Amino acid sequence: MRGALSGLTTRGRCLLAAGFAAGLCAIVLNERDLLRVAAFVVALPLLAAWLAQRARIGLHANRVLHPSRVQVGSATDVRVELRSAGRLPTGGLLLEDAVPYALGARPRFVVERLPRNTVTVLRYPLKPVMRGVQQVGPLLARITDPFGLAEFDREMAGRSRLVVVPRVVQLTGLPNGSGMGSGDDGSIRLRAGQGEDDAVVRPYRHGDDLRKVHWKSTARRDELMVRVEERPWRGGTTVLLDHRLVGHRGSGPGSSLEWAVSFAASVSLHLHRYGHQVRLVGDDGRVLVGGPGGSGYSDAVVLDALAALQPSHRREPAVGVDPGAGQEVVAILGGCTPAVVDALVRNRPRGARSLAVVLDVRAWASASEDPAPDPADARELLGGAGWGVVVARPNTPMGQVWQELCHSAGNRGPVVRAEVG
Repeated sequence: MRGALSGLTTRGRCLLAAGFAAGLCAIVLNERDLLRVAAFVVALPLLAAWLAQRARIGLHANRVLHPSRVQVGSATDVRVELRSAGRLPTGGLLLEDAVPYALGARPRFVVERLPRNTVTVLRYPLKPVMRGVQQVGPLLARITDPFGLAEFDREMAGRSRLVVVPRVVQLTGLPNGSGMGSGDDGSIRLRAGQGEDDAVVRPYRHGDDLRKVHWKSTARRDELMVRVEERPWRGGTTVLLDHRLVGHRGSGPGSSLEWAVSFAASVSLHLHRYGHQVRLVGDDGRVLVGGPGGSGYSDAVVLDALAALQPSHRREPAVGVDPGAGQEVVAILGGCTPAVVDALVRNRPRGARSLAVVLDVRAWASASEDPAPDPADARELLGGAGWGVVVARPNTPMGQVWQELCHSAGNRGPVVRAEVG
């Protein structure tokens, strides 16, 4: 009874107090008719509270998300199944499903009557605008009587997991050159065996070892040419994602960080589609996805890892070692100081193919945010070290950025193949 009384609304409590007051007056005045009315007024809220409490015991709910993995901007359908197994019919049911802010407003439903042993289906759509692993629920029910004298809250269903993966843009083409070209990708050269009678040479650049000068090609082209020592290519590419909070600007789905994550997902899936073994590495040097031999790598694994990726609180990326571990690198960089870029360049082998997309995070910044480094400095340092560099801005389509990156990979200086002699 105490539990039932705790569910009385203000209206129910006032009616109960009025009934007791009327009963007291009836006893003092010896009015039997008033006493009957008082007994009815007292019994009504008590009966309503007891029925509402009994009705919530037999309620069951189940939530199903279809699909449970969606891209940012895509919709998922939420299906809520209600069933009442109690002996009494349930009415006056207010349902509210807890939904995170990134998924939209909280849906509410009013069920006037819920028949016994009958499944009632409620549906509502969700269209997430932010990536992440979101929790939908719990489903809360407020059960009331027709007169609004009593109400009880109950958690009907727990939480359901919704994985919101970053948006993936369809890319076309591959960067030109060893291992990433649309023609011979290097793995063919590896399988062709050793002892080939040619060598890869390119024009001399400042800082090259003079012991690697290819004199026959130099005499033929009348230009100083050096031999490029090609490392054995195993079809591997490392995608380096700079997800430092200090290196990005903007907030919400329109921030530079979300652009970088979406571009990293697009590049990783695009290269994997062409048979490349892709490693996804964070700015702290930790391998997010990929391993020796490409074990455990799939599009779903990449998207799930990026969906759960949180901004890093590091001030500077971990560039003490080569982030590519001997593989070719596609780096997606936020705002980097010249010192950070210089450290990244020094730890990359000079002959290794390296590409970079430098985000002009100033274009994403609001007036209240701190000023960001000029991307021209990073582009100059990386370009001078032989990197293919493209500066990305929010109004530039990702497909265009990728095409420019592919073009820059083939224009870092002509690389020709010369006979050894």
